[in-house]
Amino acid sequence: MSHFHWNGDAFTDGQVIDTVTPRHAKSIVNDPAHRAEPAWNPDEHPNAWRAVWAYSAKRARHDQKTLYAQETRARAVISGERAAKSTRFVTTRAGDRVLDEASLARAQSLVGLKGYVTTIPATMMPAAEVIAKHHNLWHVERSFRMPKSDLRARPMFHRTHEAIEAHLTIVFTALAIAHNVQDRSGLAIAKVIKNLRPLRSATIAINGTSQTFPPEIPAAQQQILNALSIPKPGH
Repeated sequence: MSHFHWNGDAFTDGQVIDTVTPRHAKSIVNDPAHRAEPAWNPDEHPNAWRAVWAYSAKRARHDQKTLYAQETRARAVISGERAAKSTRFVTTRAGDRVLDEASLARAQSLVGLKGYVTTIPATMMPAAEVIAKHHNLWHVERSFRMPKSDLRARPMFHRTHEAIEAHLTIVFTALAIAHNVQDRSGLAIAKVIKNLRPLRSATIAINGTSQTFPPEIPAAQQQILNALSIPKPGH
């Protein structure tokens, strides 16, 4: 990146750099003679992707701690203090294990940075929005985990197309309801179920007459019901 050529490893907390990255190691897509980072364009940079880099001081502290532990482990492997395994920053030269100084230096230069690769041009989505969209991917990942666990989408024992389609329709309907419950209550669906499942009403029938007794609802559970706009029994 031109940033490294002109500024070295200097970054400010929250800094965002929008640049291009080559798809192949032999491709050259950035001219360090120009101080400004190039704006990725699919027509002008067919051998590159758009790369958005974000720097965080908090991430830098965590990365530095991780790198120190990895370097210590690598030196222990080289000295024979630890068993020889596939260890980062350890390379073989002339039959001997040595510290990969170049890889370590490169890792040090990237401390605190996180990259987001995309093919969406800046004219369509600013760098800050690229980062925000990536951060929202956890919603999608959570949705994939939810059908397999909380909604019991698997195992599926159906064999006909209609039965499989009906099963998945029920699962995705439940998924939509679960997301609505989570958004309104502010709790994970598993926690909502755990809190509300013990609530039971009882109906007693004697001599042709019956009476229903509502459950005693603790304050925490009532707060969830209020968030879901579920009225109290008998109202």
